[in-house]
Amino acid sequence: MSKQERIGVFGGTFDPIHCAHCEIARAALKEARLDRIIFVVSAHPPHKHGGPYASAADRFSMVAAAIQPEPKFEVSRIELDRKGPSYTVDTLEEMRLLNPGAALFLIIGYDSLLDLPGWKDPEGILSRACILVVPRPNALREVPPALKGRYELLPFQAKDLSSTEVRERIAAREPFEQLVPPAVARLIHQRGIYGAYRSDRAR
Repeated sequence: MSKQERIGVFGGTFDPIHCAHCEIARAALKEARLDRIIFVVSAHPPHKHGGPYASAADRFSMVAAAIQPEPKFEVSRIELDRKGPSYTVDTLEEMRLLNPGAALFLIIGYDSLLDLPGWKDPEGILSRACILVVPRPNALREVPPALKGRYELLPFQAKDLSSTEVRERIAAREPFEQLVPPAVARLIHQRGIYGAYRSDRAR
């Protein structure tokens, strides 16, 4: 009997992808004993207001560049190619059809877990995937009672790094290169993403 494949699904706008995203994926891969992780680049997340700030093509390229050294990481366009809002339940159903028999693990942040009851078809999400949650430092809000016992916390030392901070540093012409994988920093400079200055050394 063949072993059931365990697939992590890590969605986000990745605007841009940064070092903490990659560290979260590595932690999930190890702690949940996943066979691979699929980064799903969102087109129009219904729960986010404002943005994305980089084009879909640039965000996809940045994720592809960031994960290139990681043989167990992949990037998917399924939400970029789907019309309308990027609903997680639809993505999980499509992933289930593309990977029959696989066990799906949805990787989300603590704040997203708190908001999950307000997402489209939360029971559909919970029935299609195990939920792996990234802790948040100094989280004040408690998990809704309906979600108690229906997720697993990743043993991960959470960081406050965000894509917003990376974009703000670029806009302020402050160093940002240490916050993103080297290939992503090069791409941001090469393409002038977020208004970054173009640099010969990034070629």
